[in-house]
Amino acid sequence: MKLKDKVAIITGAARGIGEKTAKLFAEHGAKVVVADYDEIPGRETRDEIQSEGGEACFVKVDVSDFEDAQNLIDVAQEEYGSIDILINNAGITADGFLTKMSEEDWDRVIDVNLKGTFNCSKFAAQKMMEQEDGGVIINASSVVGLHGNIGQTNYAASKFGVKGLTKTWAKELGGRGIRVNCVAPGYTNTRMMDDVPEKVLDSIRDKNSLGRLGESEEIAHAYLYLSSEEAAYVNGAILPVDGGQIL
Repeated sequence: MKLKDKVAIITGAARGIGEKTAKLFAEHGAKVVVADYDEIPGRETRDEIQSEGGEACFVKVDVSDFEDAQNLIDVAQEEYGSIDILINNAGITADGFLTKMSEEDWDRVIDVNLKGTFNCSKFAAQKMMEQEDGGVIINASSVVGLHGNIGQTNYAASKFGVKGLTKTWAKELGGRGIRVNCVAPGYTNTRMMDDVPEKVLDSIRDKNSLGRLGESEEIAHAYLYLSSEEAAYVNGAILPVDGGQIL
C-alpha cells in the first residue's frame, strides 16, 4: 500500500476522475475525504469505499467559496487529525467563443477551477506547515492549459493559471516539506465529454499518438504516483497524461 494511513482530500470526488482517484487511494490505504458539491453521488462514492473496507467521509463543498473551502479543511482535520494530501481535482467547463462568452460563464469557470484551487490550497497548506512530515498538494491543469483550445477561453485561462500556482507554491512551500505538483490530463472519458460531437471526438483520437481518449483510472494513477514516496523528489512538475496529444 502506497498511502497507508495518509489522509487525502480529493475535491470533485463524486464522479469521473475524482471518484476513481478516491477509490484508488482508499485501495492503497488512505483515509479519504470525498469532497464535492453534489451530495448524493458524493455520498455514494463514500459508501462504495466503505463497503470495500476502506475509510472515507464525505464533505459537501463549493470550492469557489472561501469559507466553504476553509470548512472542508477544518472538517478533515477534525475527522482524521492531519492532512497529508490535497488533490485539487474539482473543475467545470462552460465553453463559448470569445465574442459570445458571457461574463457569468467566464466568472463561473475561473471561480471553480482557479479560485477553488487557491482556496483549498491556502487552508490545507496552513495545516501542513504545522505537521512534521509536511504534505502534498496536487493541482489539476489540462492539455488545454498547455496549448489552448478554440472555444475555451475561460477554461484555458483557468488551467494556465493553475500551472502558475503550482510553480509558485512549489517554490514557496518546498522548504517547509510540502511538495506541489500538477497533472495535465488529456481528453478523458468523463461527463465533460458527453456533449462533444462524435465528429470532434474522432478528430481528437486521430491527433492522439495512441489513437484514443484517456480513462479516469489512468489519471488517478498519476495522482497516486505524485502523492506517494516514489515521487519524494518531484516538486513543481507539470505531468501531462494525454497519450501524446501535444507531441
